[in-house]
Amino acid sequence: MKTLIKNGRIITPDRISEGALVLEGGKIAGILPLGAELPSDAEVIDAEGNYVSPGFIDMHTHGAGGADFMDGTLEAYRTAARMHARHGTTLLFPTTLTSTNEQLFETFDIYHEAASRPSPDGAALGGLHLEGPYFAPSQKGAQDPRYLRNPEPKEYMEILSRTDEIARWSLAPELPGALEFARVLRERGIQVSMAHTDATFEEAEAAFRAGFTHLTHFYSCMSTVTRRNAYRYAGVIEFGYYEDGVTAEIIGDGIHVPKSLIKLIYKLKGPKRLALVTDSMRAAGMPEGPSILGGLADGQEVLVEDGVAKLMDRSAFAGSVATDDRCVRTMVQIGEIPLREAVRMMTLTPAEIMGVASSKGSLEKGKDADIAIFDEGINVKRTMVAGRTVWAAR
Repeated sequence: MKTLIKNGRIITPDRISEGALVLEGGKIAGILPLGAELPSDAEVIDAEGNYVSPGFIDMHTHGAGGADFMDGTLEAYRTAARMHARHGTTLLFPTTLTSTNEQLFETFDIYHEAASRPSPDGAALGGLHLEGPYFAPSQKGAQDPRYLRNPEPKEYMEILSRTDEIARWSLAPELPGALEFARVLRERGIQVSMAHTDATFEEAEAAFRAGFTHLTHFYSCMSTVTRRNAYRYAGVIEFGYYEDGVTAEIIGDGIHVPKSLIKLIYKLKGPKRLALVTDSMRAAGMPEGPSILGGLADGQEVLVEDGVAKLMDRSAFAGSVATDDRCVRTMVQIGEIPLREAVRMMTLTPAEIMGVASSKGSLEKGKDADIAIFDEGINVKRTMVAGRTVWAAR
């Protein structure tokens, strides 16, 4: 069965143009320009003049819709996937928090079940993102300090033996053993990111050579210029701007990274090296008020107010409550970034960073028919995964 999406403004990597999109067998079969003859043997979806975009890709999310991926249940995965799909997300990478290894191994089992039995009305799963437990205590942010430690081969080799579904691992590169660990991860095809780090510029440079090619939630829990014995030392933020070969992500809620810094990093890194993420916790898509960061059994109490999650003493943010459509909207309305480039940072750029751009991230013939349709205000009207509608506004 063919599907035809007509009357749309189609967003491709190089332009926004009026036309139609033809889908077949879960793939994009072609893009037809305005005025072209349309196939008569297709199911028709009228985009009604709205934008037709690649589905959004969230490479860093802890949950949504009242569920966290550390809850340890299949329903938590499905709940979060459904909520993300309502906001245009077609592919997500469930992200862990620092925890015991027992909790981590349980997460592996649940993820495998969720990936094997995907939600029929939710975003697809692209692989696990392990955030921690190898972080600098001084940059722990909302991560539970009870579980912070240095990477030891005996431990991480056991973790790696428990699953082959880890797509990415975020850690502090200055910790003893971190560079050796990065080489192990790269050999296994796992993306390695600097995160929750107090590394100097020079330590970040050495980490880049060892295989750290990405910066997790840029600016958040990340070193900058400091003084040591009166001398100035640049940090990971400065290295991120300096090194063209390293990519970065920012939490796109307009709060973790304010307007001035959005403009700066966009100008210096550009949309091909900068991805948007939600870093969302369970309260994404939910009313404000008390919530839990992490699993229900062992998580931390947090407060959601002013559009962001905070620790109860308001000393730090505790993850965001953003959704992918909000991230794109923030870049356009607050960052004053062209829509096509804002969409790229939520689609093709994360696909390239995560190594799935051959099939995801752009509306090109032969790629998966993962699609978001949204209006001028970037309010999502329909989300499609592999050519099938998983959510549509009524």
